[in-house]
Amino acid sequence: MFSEISGALPDILGDFTPGAVYADRERWKAVPQTVRDVVVRDAEAALARAWPLITASDYREYTAAGDRSRFEELYFTRRRMLNDLVLGELVEGSGRFLPGIVDGIFLIAEESGWQLPAHNAYGRGGPRLPLPDNSQPVVDLFAAETAALLATIVALFGDPLDDISPEIAARVKREIEARILTPYLGRHFWWMGSGDERMNNWTAWITQNILLTTFSLKTDQPTRRAVIERALGSLNAFLKDYAEDGACEEGVVYYRHAALCLHGALTVLDSVAPGLFGKIWRQPKIRNMAEYIAQMHVAGRHYFNFADSSAVVEPCSAREYLFGKAVGSEMLAAFAATDRADAESPHLPGEWNLWYRVQELLTGQAIPKIEPNAACGRDIFYPGIGLFVARDGQFSLAVKGGNNGEGHNHNDVGSVTLYKNGRPFLIDVGVETYTAKTFSPRRYEIWTMQSAYHNLPTFSGIMQSAGEVFGARDIEVEFSEANARISLEISGAYPEEAQLRSYRRTVSLQRGRHVEIVDTHDGDRPAVLSLMTCLTPVITENRIDLADLGSIFIDGAGEIEIDEIEVNDMRLRSAWPEKLYRLRLPLAGKRLRLRIN
Repeated sequence: MFSEISGALPDILGDFTPGAVYADRERWKAVPQTVRDVVVRDAEAALARAWPLITASDYREYTAAGDRSRFEELYFTRRRMLNDLVLGELVEGSGRFLPGIVDGIFLIAEESGWQLPAHNAYGRGGPRLPLPDNSQPVVDLFAAETAALLATIVALFGDPLDDISPEIAARVKREIEARILTPYLGRHFWWMGSGDERMNNWTAWITQNILLTTFSLKTDQPTRRAVIERALGSLNAFLKDYAEDGACEEGVVYYRHAALCLHGALTVLDSVAPGLFGKIWRQPKIRNMAEYIAQMHVAGRHYFNFADSSAVVEPCSAREYLFGKAVGSEMLAAFAATDRADAESPHLPGEWNLWYRVQELLTGQAIPKIEPNAACGRDIFYPGIGLFVARDGQFSLAVKGGNNGEGHNHNDVGSVTLYKNGRPFLIDVGVETYTAKTFSPRRYEIWTMQSAYHNLPTFSGIMQSAGEVFGARDIEVEFSEANARISLEISGAYPEEAQLRSYRRTVSLQRGRHVEIVDTHDGDRPAVLSLMTCLTPVITENRIDLADLGSIFIDGAGEIEIDEIEVNDMRLRSAWPEKLYRLRLPLAGKRLRLRIN
């Protein structure tokens, strides 16, 4: 899709300005006063705060103990503080935050490495080195994010920084040249794409920020051409692993680092080579990728989640709205506008990408409050990942097919997620705070990754296995006015020792009535079905009541057991209460039927 454009690039590739420059006081004064007040207050708080000290011991904590969170808290706090100071200065224009901005720039410029400890490797899945080697920089997600942050500051401020010292912009350019552009153009990193190797969100996310960095700075034309040609190749590699249906196999949280970063990359490309990329915006596949987040929405902050995504997601920002407009999706634009309007903090205080925050301040106030489009939240089946979604006025139902070799995979083939009246009924727990173990060969020792903690069966303790060969087959899908139904064979997701000949699951939404799950088992080991919920279950004969939300009527189960799970992890607690529950239903025979009212 992108490769054919390489030969049509203009001789002169233009500049990209990531927002209104500091001198454009009219644009910055147009930011609503209420938002300006909050932005300035955050800048004042950053100015009064001490910059975090980052030591070599903090960096080594990842390889020493597997802990990511302490270093990353220090690292991202620096960048958020710098963001806050920059935005405060942009909206106020008085010069009082400029010294703090310079301090932040130089602190970051003097870091030994911009890559996270968890990414400090020279090959995909290679050993993580305990300290960064500044003679051989690694271009990871956050090295590229850092470069984009510094390039955006230089592009927007210009003269005020030069008036303090021309060395500020010069230092930024030298650091970006050494840490980002030279390695980017001089070596191959796995996320750039190679043949049939599968790519993920890294490809679009890093490529967007490399383009933003290159074209925001006053780079020369040979550099710009070399960067854009390499970037187009990477974007091709990224798109090849998406099906035409546009579903993000990594889940809705990673949509914002994948499809939405493709939008960012295209935005830069469109600006520097006008007229060349219009046909890409119009591709049905790109539109499908854009609309995915709206199709996954349930109610409020709740989304259908799988893989490493949380069930609770931050509100949309201007980015989703702009993506909808760019691909001609009024549905996505309306969804994003409505969702954004409910955000408590429209200036994105938790975001470390400065360009996103600048976009929000400059374009956010122009986004109309629109009634959600009826097309949002419709029934849909994504064959690329085997994801089925169906709804009526009461229930929102998702069933995950696919396989266990997908990006950020959990062993969840055939799992059901159900909401009733916008409230979670049967849940996908999500993922705990990332550690070294999360992305190691021991990943599936973590309980949240295991099929026994999804709404799936286990056979004498034998769970699903990881890998692309372990997946669903014989999927049948039907949508009608009265009914939505998926039937799939999930025995192939289990290893041979499960001694399964067949495990057929059929899930149907009888619109306006109930949801039904029918599991048919043919195998030599006893089957026990797990059901995960965040509501306290009460069991009576052939019935499970989940608080005030509803009931599950059971036909074909033995004595049900309940496991109470304490939730102490902060990432899980952002979505769930302090206790979760796993119901274990042994199949009494070959068929188990659940009717959910």
